[in-house]
Order: sequence, then C-alpha cells, then structure tokens
Amino acid sequence: MNKIIVVNNTEKWQLKVKNIAIVSSRDYLTKPEFSQLKNARVFNLCKDYSYQSKGYYVSLLAEARGHQAIPTVKNLVDYREPKLVKIVSEEFEDLIQSSLKNIKSQEFTLSIYFGQNVAQKYKELSSMFYKHFQIPFLRITFNYTTKWNIKSVKAISESEIPEEHKESMHFFAAQYFAKKRYDTPKQHSADFDLAILVQPNDPAPPSNPKALKKFLEIAEGMNFYVEVIGPKDLSRLSAFDALFIRQSTEVNNDAYAFARKAQQEDIAIIDYPDAILKCCNKVFMAEALENANIPTPRTIIVHKDNKNDVLALTGLPCVLKSPDSTFSFGVKKAETEEEYHELVSMMLKKSELIIAQEFTYSEYDWRIGILDDVPIFACRYYMAKGHWQIYNWDAEKKDDQDGNADCLAIEKVPPQILSVALKASKLMGKGLYGIDVKEVNGKPLVIEINDNPNIDFGVEDRYYGDKIYTDILTAFKNRL
Repeated sequence: MNKIIVVNNTEKWQLKVKNIAIVSSRDYLTKPEFSQLKNARVFNLCKDYSYQSKGYYVSLLAEARGHQAIPTVKNLVDYREPKLVKIVSEEFEDLIQSSLKNIKSQEFTLSIYFGQNVAQKYKELSSMFYKHFQIPFLRITFNYTTKWNIKSVKAISESEIPEEHKESMHFFAAQYFAKKRYDTPKQHSADFDLAILVQPNDPAPPSNPKALKKFLEIAEGMNFYVEVIGPKDLSRLSAFDALFIRQSTEVNNDAYAFARKAQQEDIAIIDYPDAILKCCNKVFMAEALENANIPTPRTIIVHKDNKNDVLALTGLPCVLKSPDSTFSFGVKKAETEEEYHELVSMMLKKSELIIAQEFTYSEYDWRIGILDDVPIFACRYYMAKGHWQIYNWDAEKKDDQDGNADCLAIEKVPPQILSVALKASKLMGKGLYGIDVKEVNGKPLVIEINDNPNIDFGVEDRYYGDKIYTDILTAFKNRL
C-alpha cells in the first residue's frame, strides 16, 4: 500500500520519515496523479481540520478516492462535537480520574502525538483518546471541579508542539509510521488482526460465551491477534484485517454499519452487508426463493390491497412475519380469521409489506450451516416446550424459551434436505448461513435463510467439535 503524508507546506515540514512520500495539500487535492492513485493510505497532518478547510478536504477526497484516510472525515467531525466528547468522558470516567488523581493544579493539558504522551504514566489515557479521535496531534485540556472534566479537545499543528517535546514526537512518529496497522502499538507478531463484534446484553446472541472463548483460543493458535470489540468501536475498525460479526444483525443496527465500513476498507468479513440486507428482509427472501423454484410453505407477500384474499391461499392457522424479524421476534401465528385481521392491521402500520405463510407443523426444524457453499454442520432444532416455534420468548421460565437440539454428521442428513439447503444458500452468495428446512410428508420446505447463524458451544459444534471454529477461521484466512 502506498503511504502518503499530506501537509500544508512541504518546505516548512520538519518531520522526516523513511519510505513515505510527503505531499502538499494543494498537490494532493488538485493533481490527477493522486486522484487516480489506487491502494493508498493518507496521513492527513494539515494544520487546520475545520469544515471546508484544506485539511478537511484532504480526508474527504481521500475517502472519495478509496484511499484510507487518517483521520477520517468522521473523526474530524467527532472531536469538534461536544456531545461525542461528553460520551467519551463518561465512558472512560474511571480512567480519566485515576490517571489525573495526583495532579494538584485546577487545570491540566495532555498533549498526544501519534497516540502517545511524553510521560509514560499517561500512556493508557493518551491511547484511549487516540483510539476515539484518530487525530495525530491532539491537545486535551482538563479542569477540576469536584472531579476532572474535559474542558476542550483540539487538533494542533506541528508548529504548536513545544521544542522540548519535538524529540519525543519524532520518536513516536518513527514508531507509528513503521506499523502495518494503525491503532495503538501491539506487542504481538500475529499474521492478521481479527475483530469479533459482540453486542453487550444482546437478547439473542449468535454465539454463547463458551463459543466466543473457543473462537479466541483457536484463532490465536492459527496466528490471529483477536480482540472482542463492541458497537462503540467503529472508529477503530480500520486497525484490523478481519471482522467477524457475532451480534444480532439488522439493517438499522450497528452490525450493518460495521459490515459496510469493513467492505469499504477492504477488510475480510463474515458476513457481508449484502447478506445482511437480503437475509434480514423476509420479503426479499420470499421473492428470491419463489423465483429460484425452491420449495417453501405457501407464501404470500401481504399489502393493504390483498390482505383480505390471503387466507384463501394459506388457510388457518396462518404465520405472519415482519420483514425484519429475527430469532422468532416479530413472527406471529393467527389461529382465527379475526386474529389474522387484527395482527395484519397492526403489522402493516409498521411496514408496507409483510409475509404470510401457511402453517406447517413439524417436530423439529433442520438447520444446515453452510460456509462459502460448503456444509459445515447439521442440527435439528426441536420446538420450545408447549410452543409451535423453536423459540418462545414469552415463556415464564428461561429454560423453556428454546427447545432442545441435536447435531449429526452431514452425511446423515437426508439428501433432499441437504440439496435444497445448498441451493438456497447460493442465492445469497459467499458467506456463513444457516438454512432452516422443514420436512413435511417427506418433502423439504425452506423456511428461512439466516445470515449470522448461531454457533453455540454445545449445540452446533456438538458433532464436529473444534472443526467448526477452524473452518470459519480458515475462511477468513482464505479471504485475506
């Protein structure tokens, strides 16, 4: 990857860095050779990042050209936004207070150069601010009332760095530009850096804690550096080579934003944003399955004009699904005509289109796990106790919220089940999918295609064990 440092005036620039081009902001913004350059990382060290300044446009055009900019335009907006600064202050309250507890004055200024401070004792605090704002030269002013508060966050230019800090700043710069990935320095020699996205307090997490622990252990054995990240870590994503999404996926939640950013920055990913868009919308899925002649229960796309004609085709009971329903949330069963009309009226207030399906009973649903067009596990999910679905979120006891499951060798799966699952997964392209199939009177019926399927310790890995985790991590290595 080409590395470029962009500054306002190259003649006045004192910092010397090996193997990196120093370019003026005017040249970067106006010369065709830079607009046509591919695969570049741009370090924006302009003296002013204010809106519509040269510094602002360097990051903006870098992103438009597909270059990886540090800082990004989002970073430039973030550090000037009081609400976002307040969030950082609250999130890292303990670190701020413990780092500054021995300071006797009422005000303190922290100067951060490439994520570091000249005093080692402020290393963690400096690293935290750099992770969030990604500004190479940053000055944080704190004041003390009953506790330490952030008074201001300011980007500074090289000319504002005190002479007594210059030697340390040059040393930090040499460390910083020698790295292959640009976050905080890491003490490891792994081949690749893998981020696993997990949502704290996720009501239906796709991997339980023991499975996440397995992923970490096996990944490290395969020479990945692994870090579990959360929804607040989007600005850090560019520091990783690969992203594994292990939180519930919806178009409007953090998972999609992470997937989209990863795709834009050419980070290896499971699963792709296209998969989230397609699998999270039951209307798309119904249309795609029908067009591909894949057998499903009788399915109708319901809207205000045809809602009175649906039951003649599906019969009762009738299953109704919100387009973005996941893990059985937003899936209802109408037992009577009156209940059907009540549910449809309510659901159509939230979405122009919903799905109606004939109710097909089975003792269990097949779940075939497919990774890049290859089956990697096969499970049977049994219905929750006294319920018609594998999940019953209204159950009084937590143990009754989901049914039992068993896992078996892929070669033991009936051929017609495996065949239809593979055909369905190909509609979505490469990725990790869980295909739900019912077997009714010997005939396979595809119920859903799930992106981001469960990989739980003791369930999906019960037959193949560690091989499940290794298969997924190998898929990352193949992508990388």
